[in-house]
Amino acid sequence: MEKVPETYGQAVAYIEDIPRFTRKHTLEHTGEFLRRLGSPQDGESIIHVAGTNGKGSVCAYLRAILNAEGYTTGWLLSPHLVKINERIQINGEPVDDETFSQAFRKVYTVVKEMEDIGIEHPSYFEFLFGMGMVVFAQRKVDYVILETGMGGRLDATNAVAHPILTVITSIRLDHTEYLGDTIEEVAAEKAGILKEKVPVIYDDSDPAASAVIRERAESLGIPYTAVSEDSVTICEVTRNEVAFFRGNGYDKKRIWHLPVCGIYQAVNAEIAIEAAEEVLQGTKIQEDRWERALRTLVWEGRMEEVMPHLFVDGGHNPGAIRSFIRTMNRLAVDEESEPPVILFSAVQDKAYPEMIREMTQHLDAKAYILTGIKDVRGVPVEELAEIFRANTKKEVRVEEEIKDAIKTAFTLRGDSEIYCLGSLYLAGEVKALVGGD
Repeated sequence: MEKVPETYGQAVAYIEDIPRFTRKHTLEHTGEFLRRLGSPQDGESIIHVAGTNGKGSVCAYLRAILNAEGYTTGWLLSPHLVKINERIQINGEPVDDETFSQAFRKVYTVVKEMEDIGIEHPSYFEFLFGMGMVVFAQRKVDYVILETGMGGRLDATNAVAHPILTVITSIRLDHTEYLGDTIEEVAAEKAGILKEKVPVIYDDSDPAASAVIRERAESLGIPYTAVSEDSVTICEVTRNEVAFFRGNGYDKKRIWHLPVCGIYQAVNAEIAIEAAEEVLQGTKIQEDRWERALRTLVWEGRMEEVMPHLFVDGGHNPGAIRSFIRTMNRLAVDEESEPPVILFSAVQDKAYPEMIREMTQHLDAKAYILTGIKDVRGVPVEELAEIFRANTKKEVRVEEEIKDAIKTAFTLRGDSEIYCLGSLYLAGEVKALVGGD
């Protein structure tokens, strides 16, 4: 067998090289992979979360609530923004380099044994999934929050046969080449995580998606809980906070605060609260702790102010862009804020022409600044500029380098705020640049 990479840097380099020589595999393959790792998922209390938009936020809110109640949590998420360790978190903190390296060495050894007998190497996501489950088992966490990579039915995480709860967040058209061209088809893939005897909580904002999820739940005979905009009442939106009541607002005993300005986050928070109530039923609920946990949560890359007047958001599909626009339009009314400066980039496999049309038609922006990202799938900046200029008469600037794009944005902003969106890769690169990493 090949020599096991020993250092953290060697481990990361190996993982980052995986996409060049392997492919996604069946759930049977992933199941065998987990079995050879010692079935680290067995005995864990796993909350399985799928969705197009909002699943990271729901997981973050749920993690914060469970930690506030004194429980330890493991959280597998993707993608990372700056450092790969972010994908495997204990109590909301990325694992340290040594923990990451130890899990890598165990998984690497098993994978090479698999290859020796003709079993294919796991994909990039599958490898990290195995590492995460190894870490969570070793740390003996109370709850594992397991975020799907893409879809649900065929996602590697669906090899977990016995979660205690499933959650489906907002569903929009995304990854259509893999998940289908209609909302119903995408919803069916997401609903593939539903299991017999396991309740589901889902975002009820799209009627077509909801119908598919309910039909699947009813066919399995499992309880389901729908959460929509009617489940919350927004009472205040500022540039750095959303305040809401649960339900229709008649019961105003408690105002919940989120330290982000995205109004759609109130629904995500309500989904997380419903999930926590389901998981912790039979125990004493400490809502004051929950509210404090959500109010003080720092959720990177989601309407996050990384320096004064510069925000990054991970919105990377038309549905997320529409939610962003709703928030900006609400702020324009509530705070009489100036139109924002938009710093934008995208990758080829996203519906970026539609994202651009949504912004140019429904958002009053001061200017658009287009920039490149390091990922090989990044859309050429001039191609983005051509689409923007065909759809708006607002100022459009092109800056190949992100650092130059940020400088230009501050030159143009006046009293406006700057929002970077279109790609999680852009959000990560801006954070790394601003943070000096």
